[in-house]
Amino acid sequence: MITPSMTTRAAAMLAAGALTLTFAPAASAAPGAGDVVVPASPHAAHPDAGELGAHLLDQDLEWEDCTFPSVAPETEAALQEIEGLACADVTVPRDWHDPTDGETLTVRVSVTDTADPDLSQGIALVNPGGPGGSGLPWGAAMAMRSPELAEQFNFVGFDPRGVGESTQLICEYQPDASHDAWEDSAAAVDGCLENPLTPFITTEQTAYDMDFIRALLGEDQISYVGYSYGTWLGSWYQTLFPSHSHRFLLDSATDLTRKSLQETWDLQPRSRDRQFQDMLLPYMARNHDTYQLGEDPMEIRRAWENAGGTRDPLGALITAQIVIPAMYSTAGYPGAADAIATFIALDAPEADGAEELSAQLEDFIASSGGVAVDEAEASVVQAQLFEKAREEVQRLVEVEQAAVTGETVAFSGTFNAIRCQDGQWNQSQGYWNAWVADLNNKAPYIGPLMGAPLCAHWPAVTEKPKPHQRTHPDTLILQAEFDAATPYEAGERSAKIMPNTTLISVNNEGTHGIFPYGTTCVDDPVEAFFLEGTMPQNVVCGALPLPGEDQAYQVGGDIHEAQQSVKVKMRTDAVKEANRMVREMLLEQHHGQ
Repeated sequence: MITPSMTTRAAAMLAAGALTLTFAPAASAAPGAGDVVVPASPHAAHPDAGELGAHLLDQDLEWEDCTFPSVAPETEAALQEIEGLACADVTVPRDWHDPTDGETLTVRVSVTDTADPDLSQGIALVNPGGPGGSGLPWGAAMAMRSPELAEQFNFVGFDPRGVGESTQLICEYQPDASHDAWEDSAAAVDGCLENPLTPFITTEQTAYDMDFIRALLGEDQISYVGYSYGTWLGSWYQTLFPSHSHRFLLDSATDLTRKSLQETWDLQPRSRDRQFQDMLLPYMARNHDTYQLGEDPMEIRRAWENAGGTRDPLGALITAQIVIPAMYSTAGYPGAADAIATFIALDAPEADGAEELSAQLEDFIASSGGVAVDEAEASVVQAQLFEKAREEVQRLVEVEQAAVTGETVAFSGTFNAIRCQDGQWNQSQGYWNAWVADLNNKAPYIGPLMGAPLCAHWPAVTEKPKPHQRTHPDTLILQAEFDAATPYEAGERSAKIMPNTTLISVNNEGTHGIFPYGTTCVDDPVEAFFLEGTMPQNVVCGALPLPGEDQAYQVGGDIHEAQQSVKVKMRTDAVKEANRMVREMLLEQHHGQ
C-alpha cells in the first residue's frame, strides 16, 4: 500500500515546487567560521571574493570543449556552435567564512566569446533556477536566445556548488514503512545533515563563488540574468557585492524582501490552483472539439475530480510530471490537456502500491492521444515527460523495497539544502498540519499532493541580508500574472519594496521565465536596460496567444494601464467556485460511503 509519506514523495518532487526553468546577521549561524569573517551586513565594507580567495587566484584553468548532459543531444549540438564556447573547473573554498582552511570544492563554468571588443560591457552570469538547476548550458543558451545582448556581453554559465558537474551533494537515509510522513521527512533531513558538505550548500556561499569567478576572469563587475530561484541568488549577490553589480534582470522573482524562501513556497500551491482553474481548464473548454470534455471549465473540473483527481495516485503522478511542467511553459498546454482528458477517460481504480501504479502509468501512456499543435515536436516533449514519470515511479518502487529490506536510498540534497538553510522555516508540526488542511480547503487541486517540507526539520545556517537603500543597484523584475512557481505577488512585492527596482508585468501569461518573450513591449525595455543602462518605468504588457489560438484571452485579474499595474487575486471568482464544488463533491462521496 502507498503510505502517506510515499504518496507525498510520489508527487511532491515537482509539487513541492522546484523554482527552475524547464528548458540574525547573515553570517551569525554559519558553520566552520574561522579567523576570516565575511562581512554580511550591507552597512559593512563590501567584501571581495578575489581578495578573500587570493591564494586560489593563480590557478591554471584548463579550458576545453563543453558537454551538457542535462540537455537534449540536438540542443547540446546547437549550443556547442556558440562562438568561443569553452568550459573549465574552478576551485573555490568550501567555506567562504574560512577560505584558507584548506578545504575546497569544484565549480564547473562555461564562457562564451561573442561580444564585439569595441562594444563589450563585460561578462553576464546566468542562472536558470532550482535551487539545484544546472546552469552550465545557460551561458551559451542566452547567447543563442538573445543575440542582441550577446553582441555586448560574454555570457557565463555555471553549475552552482552541489549541482551537476560541480561538486555534488548526495544524501542517504533509510526509509521505514512504520514512519508517518513527518518522521520520514525528519529521517531524510538527518541523512543529509550527516554529510559534511551540507552546511556549505547555501545561496550565500554560491554568491561568493560568483564573485570569485568575476575576479578569476579579471572583471570589475558582472551583469546577470537570473530566472526563478536565480532571482533570489542574484538579489543576494547584489546585496553582498553592490559595487560589483552591473545590469541585473530578475525574471520570475521569488519574494526578495524576505529573510527565507518560505513565503514564496507558501504561495506556490495556491498559484498552481489559480493557473489550473483560470487558464488551463478554460483553454481546454475553448478547444472542446479536440479534448471532447465540453465548453464549461467547471464541468471539466468536475469530471477530473470524479475520476479521482490528485487524490488518486495516478492523478497525482500525472499532475506532478505532466501538468505542472506545462505551468512552467504554456507551450506544454496541449500535452497537459491531453493528459487530463486521458486520465478522465481511463477511469482506473486507485493504485495499491507502487508496482500497481507503474502498470497504470503504462496503460495511461498507451491510451494517450499525444494531442498537440505541432505533433512532431510535441511527441518528443511528451515522450520525455512520460520517461520522467516512469523514473519517478521506479524511484517509488525502490523506496518501498528499501523500507522492507532496511537498505538506504540516495538522493540529491541540493534543492532542500539551499532552500532550507537560506533562512529559518517554521518548524512546528502543528503549523504545517494546519497549512496542509488549509490548502486542501482553499487549493484542493494541488493540496492533496502537499505535505510538510523537509525545511520543517532543517536548521538554517544563514538568512538573506536586507538590501541597503543607498547601495542597491538598478534592477529589472519581470513577472507573469499567472506564474505558478513564483507567483505574481512575490515579484510585485519585491519591486515595490526593493530600492531602484522596476517591474515589467505580463498580463494573462502563465509561463515561468519570460525573457526573451518575443514582443517589443517586454523585450525592448530589457534590451535598452542592458545595452544602454536605461531604466524604464513600470510596464504592463499583453500576453502572446496560447498554442493553437490566435488571441490571448482576458482571464483572472484586471489590467490597469493608468497605474501601470496588474490587479491580481490569489483566489479568483473561478477558483472560489471550483473550491465550493470540490467541497460539495467530497461531502457527497463521504456520505455515500
